Amino acid sequence: MNYKDFLESKRIEHPSTGLDVSRDELSPYLFPFQTDLTWWGLKKGRAGLFTATGTGKTRMECRWSEQVHKATNENVLILAPLAVSMQTVREAAGIGITVYPCRTQADVKPGVNITNYEMLHHFKPHKFVGVVIDESSCLKAYNGKFRQYVTDAFYHTPFKLSATATPSPNDYIELGTQAEFLGVMSRNEMLSMFFTHDGGQTSQWRLKGHA
Repeated sequence: MNYKDFLESKRIEHPSTGLDVSRDELSPYLFPFQTDLTWWGLKKGRAGLFTATGTGKTRMECRWSEQVHKATNENVLILAPLAVSMQTVREAAGIGITVYPCRTQADVKPGVNITNYEMLHHFKPHKFVGVVIDESSCLKAYNGKFRQYVTDAFYHTPFKLSATATPSPNDYIELGTQAEFLGVMSRNEMLSMFFTHDGGQTSQWRLKGHA
């Protein structure tokens, strides 16, 4: 085994478990880069959509959700901040996608549905084949109880999309909560595998150096 093969054997790759969708089905109303990101998210099945403010995450989320519903004929739930929910409904309508606002499981209609974080306890997560967390930095910003509830509630959900404009690549807490929600690995697994204590202080972590 040469060194290149050795490094390749150490690669950790999150397997694709999603849908093989033609880019042509996604392109209406999307810029090429949005089409590529949406296609990638659908192919992965469980993906993080981390793009800057103003890059059209809402359109990508809605197109992703539409395609998951279309492929499975099951329902998708978008979780969003209260102030964003109706804005998402309107923006989706502008690109020909119907998103149904709902407050309880009884309000859910076949297709793509949306509610705000605070109403999640009125829903049955196992009834949805896909979930989108809009402004998913809430997994870090909200209290630990809410984060754990969301992670546990959608643990077995086949399709997940975590969307935020503000992921911090140097924030191990956010890296861990995103990885855990998406089913890649737990926060503790991530810390033990890729990080080390900095200066003997257990609350401070840094990336491990090259072996």
